[in-house]
Amino acid sequence: MQPAVKIAVAGLGTVGAGVLQLLERQAELVATRAGRRIVVAAASARDRRRDRGVDLSAVRWYEDAVAMAGDPEIDVVVELIGGSDGVALHVVEAALAHKKHVVTANKALLAEHGTRLARLAEEAAVALAFEAAVAGGIPVIKALRESLAGNRVSRVYGILNGTSNYILTTMREGGREFAEVLGEAQKLGYAEADPSFDIDGIDAAHKLAILASVAFGRPVDLRGVYAEGIRHVSRLDIDFAEELGYRIKLLGIARLTDHGLEQRVHPCMVRRGTPIAAVEGVFNAVVAEGDFVGRVVLEGRGAGAGPTASAVAADLVDIAAGRYAPAFGVPIHALRDLPGAAMDRHRGAYYIRLMVVDQPGVIADVAAALRDENVSLEAMIQRGRAPGEAVPVVLTTHETEEAAMRRALDRIAALEAVLEPPRLIRIEDF
Repeated sequence: MQPAVKIAVAGLGTVGAGVLQLLERQAELVATRAGRRIVVAAASARDRRRDRGVDLSAVRWYEDAVAMAGDPEIDVVVELIGGSDGVALHVVEAALAHKKHVVTANKALLAEHGTRLARLAEEAAVALAFEAAVAGGIPVIKALRESLAGNRVSRVYGILNGTSNYILTTMREGGREFAEVLGEAQKLGYAEADPSFDIDGIDAAHKLAILASVAFGRPVDLRGVYAEGIRHVSRLDIDFAEELGYRIKLLGIARLTDHGLEQRVHPCMVRRGTPIAAVEGVFNAVVAEGDFVGRVVLEGRGAGAGPTASAVAADLVDIAAGRYAPAFGVPIHALRDLPGAAMDRHRGAYYIRLMVVDQPGVIADVAAALRDENVSLEAMIQRGRAPGEAVPVVLTTHETEEAAMRRALDRIAALEAVLEPPRLIRIEDF
């Protein structure tokens, strides 16, 4: 057997501890599959005394993670600190400068700096591996970069944030409102004290930018991702979705259009019979559509110590065995400069919910605003009568352009009888 691969782990939080435990517990299995042992030789974290569930007495400890990345005895640096800048970025840059392979679970870092870091890795002839950065334990990066290498991908989409999926699932199953379920998710540890990263679509946007780069062979373009969260989704919307035969999911979608590459994160209504609609709770799923393979669906746990450690270990085994590809599937010079498609150019169907005063002429005024923008209605739901009181009205449209839909909604929102901003959820046909 070849000499052991010596790794340094920067960051020993939940995921870092999980990686240490996996490498200790599965040492023989990992060595067999890698063709050599993988040994944790150095580590760096804020608190050396904290119990990580493994014996670290033989591991060199560094107070300075950047200095650790330059340790001449280290072959691979595993960055699990997190964050798009600061120490995490400096550790990865230092590792690549010293021609060391890098494994990271840091989606924010890759979304912001991925293309540049991939260039540095290519120049140093080392791997930049990040299976753990998107969808936790689901091997979606390897699937897109390697297993589907013979396909032109037309669309990749999925549930990329387990917190939001848990909230939407629980709202539907329990008939509860967003704020109540969010509070419960925070108590259970599924949501942070400041949940905006998850519920405003930022986390999913980071992951989608990475997926789009791998799937379409283009530079990472986080700023080209349209991001909208789930704060405005109410129990009423979820109930209407069920009545119409849909489920509401926060999805990240990247697809090629006549106008360029769409990258968008937002709540979607999807038919109940589709695979993505059946993914519940904290689970993630990614769907890729290729010209030869058709549709491929990958589902699993998208976060947590075990699944993320599993993905880190997969990258380490590949590096130890000498199997690694360019970070985004093709060499840097071959990345295509695909234009981004503006959200205003998006075409699709829409669900609109209005709260209006029940009085004569309201529906006619709404219909006129839609007609003037060439928005065609598919269905309308208005239950019962409550003259002079607020009632919900739900509309679904045929396919139309986003810009036209927005202009119509601006006009509808200005109507005296409309009591709150119209709620829009895009309908996706998968």
